[in-house]
Amino acid sequence: MLNQFSRTQLLYGAEAMEKLASSRVAVFGIGGVGGYVVEALARSGVGTLDLIDDDKVCLTNINRQILATRKTVGRYKVDVAEERVHEINPRCTVNTYKTFFLPDTQDQFDFREYDYVVDAIDTVTGKLAIVEKAKEAGVPVISSMGAGNKLDASQFEVADIYKTSICPLAKVMRRECRKRGIKSLKVVYSKEEPVTPLEDMSISCRQHCICPPGTARKCTERRDIPGSTAFVPSVVGLIIAGEVINDLTGIKRKK
Repeated sequence: MLNQFSRTQLLYGAEAMEKLASSRVAVFGIGGVGGYVVEALARSGVGTLDLIDDDKVCLTNINRQILATRKTVGRYKVDVAEERVHEINPRCTVNTYKTFFLPDTQDQFDFREYDYVVDAIDTVTGKLAIVEKAKEAGVPVISSMGAGNKLDASQFEVADIYKTSICPLAKVMRRECRKRGIKSLKVVYSKEEPVTPLEDMSISCRQHCICPPGTARKCTERRDIPGSTAFVPSVVGLIIAGEVINDLTGIKRKK
């Protein structure tokens, strides 16, 4: 029967679509990268999505985050995402958590309930905790490396963490994964050298903070405020979503 996922089914087949409909995917971080992951998973027919992020939409998110519009500024990202997912697929079950994922909040989540885990958060300690919890539960996990301060979306690729280079975040993750005995980790990263953001105090969040009221971690408290574009985080998010969909369905790409 013709439905909203019919064009996808023409490529994957009915059995694969059933697998997606019965799958549960957790996306940690619903920002520039994670927002596009959620978008693609919802449009691909994934049946259950767990969305974890305690941040609110800020005016400065509009340049790159699919959930950010003038109408959504000030709202929790997970709430906006839940509404958007249900507008795409009313049958999708969406579980939202206004939680900043760190080692001290990780016990709120049972990773054994997931079929796949996406790490799209910024903090190294949080990323490592996600990876460790997923590995302990035997659940596939994919992690986004640095997408900020990049201009060439074509340089992003999928690789094991130990085969990465150039990316500063990947370097830290390689070291920390090795310390923890993590033998492999699928990541999306870029070999492009990061661009140094301009020091323009007239548009600096440190001088002109506009974080919505109630924001837990304001930009003024961050060590670095990266620059970003509309086309880099989106590409990273869509690459990640593609990996999740292909892994869940067992579809092997031709090389």
